[in-house]
Amino acid sequence: MNRTELAELISNRENSGVEFKRDDITPTKLAKEMAALLNLEGGHILLGVEKNGTVSGLARELGKAEEWVMEVARAHVRPATIPFWETIEWGEGKTVGVVSLPADAPDKPFKMKRASAWVTQVRVGTTSRDATDEEEARLYMQSGRVQYDRKPVPGATLADLDIRRLSNYFRNVRGQARPEAADGEGWTRLLVNTELMMEDRNRAMPSVGGLLLFGLRPRRFLPQAGITTVAYTGKEKDYDAKARATLRGPAVSLFPDPKQGVPQPFPRLARTFSESVEAVEAGTIEQALDFVRRNIEVKAWIDDGGRRVERWDYPLEAVREALVNAVAHRDYSIGVIDIDLSIYADRLEIISPGRLPNTVTVEKMRAGYRASRNELIKEVLRDYRYIEATGLGVPRRILAGMRTHNDTEPDLVEEDDRFIVRLWKEREEA
Repeated sequence: MNRTELAELISNRENSGVEFKRDDITPTKLAKEMAALLNLEGGHILLGVEKNGTVSGLARELGKAEEWVMEVARAHVRPATIPFWETIEWGEGKTVGVVSLPADAPDKPFKMKRASAWVTQVRVGTTSRDATDEEEARLYMQSGRVQYDRKPVPGATLADLDIRRLSNYFRNVRGQARPEAADGEGWTRLLVNTELMMEDRNRAMPSVGGLLLFGLRPRRFLPQAGITTVAYTGKEKDYDAKARATLRGPAVSLFPDPKQGVPQPFPRLARTFSESVEAVEAGTIEQALDFVRRNIEVKAWIDDGGRRVERWDYPLEAVREALVNAVAHRDYSIGVIDIDLSIYADRLEIISPGRLPNTVTVEKMRAGYRASRNELIKEVLRDYRYIEATGLGVPRRILAGMRTHNDTEPDLVEEDDRFIVRLWKEREEA
């Protein structure tokens, strides 16, 4: 960082990634700011800058200031961290110490030492404060250290799962034997072993992932289990929408058995079963795709070879990929809020609650980086062939798919506590 860059940081005032501090603050206060920034997206602590932006400069000797900062990062922040330290000459004999913290620190949540306790910190605007239980849980999930989809759901039982869909899954998707429908003990053993149920204090109950994928009424226990869909006539949200639907129920569809008797997987004629076998009951993923089909236009013509050709406003492969990713990777610890699918006159948007999982960035997604917040859900959707084993769905089906379709560049946007995939209907003319 040079003096010009420092001056720009100071002129822009404090924000979510920049904190001004005197260097005579206590180790506890410095550790608090370090932990909070590490738990968000990193940033800079400017030592020797007053709250009003006036540069007062470091009061300590430069060598001692660096030693003090590193000791705080080692002994008062957990996990211990090593920030990048540099000093910038400001003029008039004043020097500013810059403590830079990385944006992709993998060991969240970071905690600061307060007396004998370790307390998780979060950054909200220009303020650092103690995390709530829910905020701390989300940080653990962002780091991958806790998988929310494997948590047991108190109050739910085997009776809250759709045995028909589960039979469908084990018999026809995985090609393995499954218990008889009435064999509750056999089903419980199988589902515990596959983590669709979890044991808690000697009681087996469905996991979050099990309910979301195969629950009879997932919303009874998980209010966030669903997709809200709206089709607007114009380019902005409007009360006068042309279509609305709130999609509830399990994420996966119920398919007919292709053959009675010996377990046999579905024919591998298409990327997903829904493209080769008509569902008996559609899950929320297919319901959402059906909503899109009903509310976008399709043009059809006969090509030179006499074949019928169809062209939708958006390539359905790209829409499906974005929907599946939202179901597989959203933050289910954020209650009540559904996945949001909105169709406008000029674009289609899918909004997933929650920030990207730890270490994932938009740039990495564009390159095909593989990471998962909900490993159990992802693996089941992979069994249904909704998700590629290569992890290249975003670059191949969304990015390349839209370029081939209409030469547009999809928007992938992380904004506050949500992630947005935006597909454009037409290329904007220069």
